[in-house]
Amino acid sequence: MEKMNRRKYRNPIIPGFYPDPSICRVGEDFYLVNSSFEYFPGVPIFHSKDLIHWRQIGHCLTRPSQLPLENAWSSGGIYAPTIRYHQGKFYMVTTNVSYGGHFYVFTTDPAGQWSDPIWVKDHGKIDPSLFFDDDGTVYFTSQGPNGILQSEIEIETGKILTEPRVIWTGSCGKFPEGPHLYKFFGKYYLMVAEGGTEYGHLEAIGRSDNPWGPFEKCPHDPILTHRSFESPIQATGHADLGQDQVGNWWLVFLAVRPNGYPPCYHLGRETFLAPVTWTEDGWPVVGLDGRVALEMEAECLPEYAWEVEPGRDEFDRPLLRLDWNYLRNPEIENYSLTERPGWMRLRGSLITLDQAGSPTFIGRRQREFSAKAATLVDFQPEHEGEEAGLTVYMNERHHYEIGIIRSAGERILFVRRRIGSLQAIVASLTAPAGLVKLSIEADRDWYHFGFAAEGQPIQVVAKGETRYLSTEVAGKFTGVYLGLYATGNRVYSHAPADFDCFEMAFFTDVKENVWWS
Repeated sequence: MEKMNRRKYRNPIIPGFYPDPSICRVGEDFYLVNSSFEYFPGVPIFHSKDLIHWRQIGHCLTRPSQLPLENAWSSGGIYAPTIRYHQGKFYMVTTNVSYGGHFYVFTTDPAGQWSDPIWVKDHGKIDPSLFFDDDGTVYFTSQGPNGILQSEIEIETGKILTEPRVIWTGSCGKFPEGPHLYKFFGKYYLMVAEGGTEYGHLEAIGRSDNPWGPFEKCPHDPILTHRSFESPIQATGHADLGQDQVGNWWLVFLAVRPNGYPPCYHLGRETFLAPVTWTEDGWPVVGLDGRVALEMEAECLPEYAWEVEPGRDEFDRPLLRLDWNYLRNPEIENYSLTERPGWMRLRGSLITLDQAGSPTFIGRRQREFSAKAATLVDFQPEHEGEEAGLTVYMNERHHYEIGIIRSAGERILFVRRRIGSLQAIVASLTAPAGLVKLSIEADRDWYHFGFAAEGQPIQVVAKGETRYLSTEVAGKFTGVYLGLYATGNRVYSHAPADFDCFEMAFFTDVKENVWWS
């Protein structure tokens, strides 16, 4: 067995828009998945050896047949996956709220291709989970309209074998959801998120001698919450519980890092980690009596840090890196890494960033408050309205751009801000000839938009508040992306936009002087 050592680690363990974490262990390897909503590919999957350092190894849903998103509204699509391992196979179960409902996929290689969906019909609303019992019974648990629903299912087909029935209505908060059934110490434990996924979020747990209940609630529920508690971490909940190979227990969960007053968050719901101990009478204690911190100290597995990919993407690979996403199912003919080798070529379509469709867009999550993004673009628009550039994107009603557009016969560099029904060009000037560098620099409160002619220093021309791209303003469940886009503004663009590179870096703390790529 590996020797444990007590040390500090930093939360969140996966920063940025990576909500609803679920985890499983196979030997000395840990695998974790997150919700992906309207983004494609769907359900990112991460691998770790020490629970603290994670690298993305793929997505569970990489084909339109697995992930139809044509009708997905913003914060529609894929909700709350659960990952489990049983008899040599990995299973990932989730809900496509915009198409079909509950389904699961499976594989023997989590970094490879996953199966086509196996659908589970007529079983509650969202947040499905699988539990494989010792006798071979497979339980399917989900959120229902009146509490937590459960059935036995046939794992080969998804067929429901027993009528769904409510097994728990929760412990101490509204909207019981995110259920996970476990068997520890000869008893069945049912852990659920409650309180809504806002600032009243919490995690609660009950136990029973029977998987169908009745479930006795934990005497110190909620086992995790920061509601009405002053902390830089809020909205803690939607958790998954597991044990490492040396016997220590851990909880992964989502939380947010609000900024300013009134507090708001724009990075999205992120993945955090807390150590767990058990009382003598068999109840879990999370972190510091149900609280967690940005810096935690615990008995940790030996450190296993992965090589970090550079923040600069030269677009010199045959496929995009795993941290890139499209909006919904992309029109793949509008993207090319081969037509101009070493460049990302985008072709604008009829769809704009103001529409809940699939505009020509690729983005990466903003993962810290302090961030820098820059690109070198070669774009010579031929027709009125053709544009391309760099965007800070929350959803189709809340986003900022710096780009180049053809307007009144001229090639114009502009900065535009869209906040709900309000939209304005806040900077406009004649674009320099040739290649143009576009940049966005973020701090906690502002995005600063700049440009430079080739070989010249960056000139900042506008700024926009981070607050207006937050969940409290923009709504729903996602977080901010920084990305590249092109559009013909409701006509097909005749001129491709070529991006030579994309640089992205994150600054965790001014005092630490540490960049995350």
